[in-house]
Amino acid sequence: MFSRAVPRVASRAAGLAQCEASQVAAGAPSWALRSPQHLSRRYRSTFREQFREQFRRSPISFPFALVSIFALAGWGAYYIPWYYHNVIQKPYHNFPEPVAKKLRRAIFYSRGQHLDIREANKYFRQALQLATEMGMDPFSDEIMGVKYAIAALFEEQGYHAMACDVLEIMRTDTQRWIDEFSDKHITDGNRSRVKKNMVQINLKLGQLYDCPYVNEPQDAEKRLVEAVEGALGELQRRETEGIKQGEGDWMTNDELGATLEALGQHYEHNDSHYLALPLFLRALELCPPTSCHSVVLMNNISTCLAQQTPPPASLTSSSPSSFPNAPAPPRTALVDQARQWADKALQRAGSITDQDEECNVGCAVATHNLGEFYEMEGKIQDARRKYKDAEQLAKKIGFREGQANAKAGIARLKELEKAQQ
Repeated sequence: MFSRAVPRVASRAAGLAQCEASQVAAGAPSWALRSPQHLSRRYRSTFREQFREQFRRSPISFPFALVSIFALAGWGAYYIPWYYHNVIQKPYHNFPEPVAKKLRRAIFYSRGQHLDIREANKYFRQALQLATEMGMDPFSDEIMGVKYAIAALFEEQGYHAMACDVLEIMRTDTQRWIDEFSDKHITDGNRSRVKKNMVQINLKLGQLYDCPYVNEPQDAEKRLVEAVEGALGELQRRETEGIKQGEGDWMTNDELGATLEALGQHYEHNDSHYLALPLFLRALELCPPTSCHSVVLMNNISTCLAQQTPPPASLTSSSPSSFPNAPAPPRTALVDQARQWADKALQRAGSITDQDEECNVGCAVATHNLGEFYEMEGKIQDARRKYKDAEQLAKKIGFREGQANAKAGIARLKELEKAQQ
């Protein structure tokens, strides 16, 4: 069998040789048998056949896979340039590239699974040093923003004392600039901008000193008073002297109201309601009547009136130039005024068309406060009705604290009824 197979192969090879020889004799080159055009046609036909075969086998999943691949490619072509421009370049476009490079590293170590406070703080400090060497204004919004970011990093990670230290350094440097250079920068707007930063630094320090992790109410009051005095003092100067050319805008009414409200909340938290009351009233004057925050301020005024205990009237002095203090209003008058302000809060909330969460919470709180005022006067049935209304409102908006307080009020009324029997 083996001897018979050899001649057959040999004969085929001889046939092929004769065929090639005839083609060469006819003038066709030998490499024309392996033309790339033939190979490309064969490849295209094979690709079409494979495509049709895959579509025949999976008429649903195969087209879906193709659409997914093209969609992913299109998303990548759009998202990658967008991410580079808006996340990598845009937030740092006001910084020189060496400073921006350090800031990117600092932000990288400030969040997520790569959080490392030491590394983040190191790169923040290096960025500030480079910015100083490259001539950036140390009191510009960009540099102050970097310092705020350092303080926020310490606060978020529970190092509140270190955050206070950073802000105190910022406050000292800013106050030194105001004392020495502010008069030279009135017409270029830098004075107004730096003084506004000073108010914001004092506000943040007051909030940190008031938090339970620091718990230094005296320092908090000092910084919050400085913030209010700085904000109102600059406003009064502008109203008296007028706004000079190039001086720039000052704080808006909302910002001024928030500054006053921060000090009022500090006094309210420390049971100095008679000091918080005028601050809340002034903040309410600056708040737009169509804002739901005005409902919150009215509730605060109502609470201060009901809970305040004014200092006792001093004895009349023998000096003819002095005047005796007015007697403190009776308790019943204060409660009645508090009820009126709670009713005003409900009326204000009902008149606002675009209501948000503040309006809803404010309504629940005002209704609860009315129940407490009735409870103070011994009107148990009226108080129970208001507590139930407050509980329903709180339940409707998912205000759990309001629900708990309303239930506690109803429980107090039950105990009061048992004691009266």
